[in-house]
Amino acid sequence: MKNILLTSIIIISLFFNINSFASQKDFFDEGIKLYNNKNFKESKIYFEKDIVFNPKNEKSYLYLAKIHNKQDNDDEYEINLNNVLLLNPTNDEAIYMLTLLKIKQYDYDQAKELNEQFVLICDSFCSKKNEIKEKLEKIIPENE
Repeated sequence: MKNILLTSIIIISLFFNINSFASQKDFFDEGIKLYNNKNFKESKIYFEKDIVFNPKNEKSYLYLAKIHNKQDNDDEYEINLNNVLLLNPTNDEAIYMLTLLKIKQYDYDQAKELNEQFVLICDSFCSKKNEIKEKLEKIIPENE
C-alpha cells in the first residue's frame, strides 16, 4: 500500500512539474505573439511572467527593453538592457541598443566604450557599426 501511495505521489508531482514547465514556455511564446501583433501592454505581462519562472531568460529582458523603448521609458529600457548584458555580456543587440541610448543621453564616454565592445563582438548587428559611428561623431566632446 505504501508503494502504491508513493508511486502515485511521484506521478502526480511529475505531472505538475511537466505542466509547470510547459506553461513557463508558453509565457515567452505568448509574449512574442502579442509583441509581433503590437500589443505591447499585454506582451509585457507575459514577458514579466516568464522572468518570474525563468529569471535567466535574456530574451524576455530584451523584449521588455524593446517595449519600454517604444513607450519612451528610458529608465526601464536601460534597466532591462543591463539585465540582458548581465546574463550575456556578448549580446550584440543589447549592446547596440544601449549604445544608442547612451548617444541619445549624450553620454559620450559610455557610448564610446560600448561601441568598442560592440565592434569586437558584433554578430547579427555588424551592419549597424556605421550607424553608431556616425551618431558618435555628432556628439564628440570639444576636448577630443
